[in-house]
Amino acid sequence: MQHPVLLDKYLQGMEVEIDAISDGTEILVPGIMEHVERAGVHSGDSIAVTPPINLNNHMKQTVLDYTKRLAKALKIKGMINLQFVIQNNCVYLIEVNPRSSRTVPFLSKVTKTPMVQIATEAAMGKTLCEQGVRCDFMPRSDIYAVKVPVFSFSKLIEVETSLGPEMKSTGETIGLDESYPKALYKGLVSSGLAIPADGNILVTIADKDKDEAIPVIRELWELGYSIFATEGTANALKRAGVLVTQVSKINEKSPNLLDLIQQEKIHLVINTPAKGKQPKRDGFRIRRAAVESGVHCVTSMDTARAVLEVLKTISFKITSL
Repeated sequence: MQHPVLLDKYLQGMEVEIDAISDGTEILVPGIMEHVERAGVHSGDSIAVTPPINLNNHMKQTVLDYTKRLAKALKIKGMINLQFVIQNNCVYLIEVNPRSSRTVPFLSKVTKTPMVQIATEAAMGKTLCEQGVRCDFMPRSDIYAVKVPVFSFSKLIEVETSLGPEMKSTGETIGLDESYPKALYKGLVSSGLAIPADGNILVTIADKDKDEAIPVIRELWELGYSIFATEGTANALKRAGVLVTQVSKINEKSPNLLDLIQQEKIHLVINTPAKGKQPKRDGFRIRRAAVESGVHCVTSMDTARAVLEVLKTISFKITSL
């Protein structure tokens, strides 16, 4: 073809990631990682959990089958990383990387598998069998491990904080526990997200996200949090029966939402981007004000739902963190 044309399509589904080791014939899969944030957020910026919590047996077997077939067809000897998206119970392949990935240290630690050593031996021609490694899938079901990204937005001036396809994290932490919510809680806290036991939450939600956001915000309100919102979001919440305090937008009368953030009257911000990420837009200024005031700002409803799950499930009282 003289002029190739690339066609792509966004699938709003659940993202799944696998790091595997192949000797060209046999394959070792220490674990499957499920991303909390849906496809569209860079895998390095996504919260990931292993073992997966929302994959049924058919989905697991499909991604494992695809992994084995691709590794064999590509004649991989060493590490291979694969990323999938699952929509309507169908598994789609996003990408295959014939190399190690940033999640190998995480998966090695939580599955107690020396992945780099095994992969190096395989790359040098030693089969998995010769290494005494049991092939196939090795799930660890006695403990949940959650990988949580760490960001350095407070140290970078005028950097957009909302998540997207560009990687922005500068590190990651691990939360381990027999309970998924507690493992998630440990990972969030160690990453720097101080989860308040009570207080004020400011929500400014894009129209496209309101239907999804309202049930989450309602449950936060029912847990005892005071909700503050700008006019559009406030009206939607009021129609849903949520008691909400309406606040002025930027450049409106004081105290407006920036005043509340800077005066430390807001303890958590939930903001989803609406019309771009230019520095002059209100959403950008809200997110930056939160970061610069030391207030955590959640920009994905998937992350907000994960935080809600922690707050609903953790039985002990969370003190200042």
